[in-house]
Amino acid sequence: MSQEEEYFKKIEAEQKAKLKAQQNADDDVASAASRRELHYHKCGKCGSDMNTETYRGIEIEICPSCNAVLLDPGELKQLAGEDNSAWVSSFFSVFGGKSADGE
Repeated sequence: MSQEEEYFKKIEAEQKAKLKAQQNADDDVASAASRRELHYHKCGKCGSDMNTETYRGIEIEICPSCNAVLLDPGELKQLAGEDNSAWVSSFFSVFGGKSADGE
């Protein structure tokens, strides 16, 4: 086989590999979209449709069947407020007692 033929076979193999990689990436995107559509706004516990309700100014999802609550990233921190556990720990350590976490 000549060098020219080897070169074109190599180019063709690289193009096929790129095409296959692109096809796999497209399939992954389509699969993720399909899964998202199947499970979007569904309860992870029982599979029922979630209801969106506003609680303390934050939209949370509540399952009408099993009462499970779904929080988006960051919503738990917003609902819980500022963490004062370090203040409580330091308060107890000043007086020689145990902190809230048992230390």
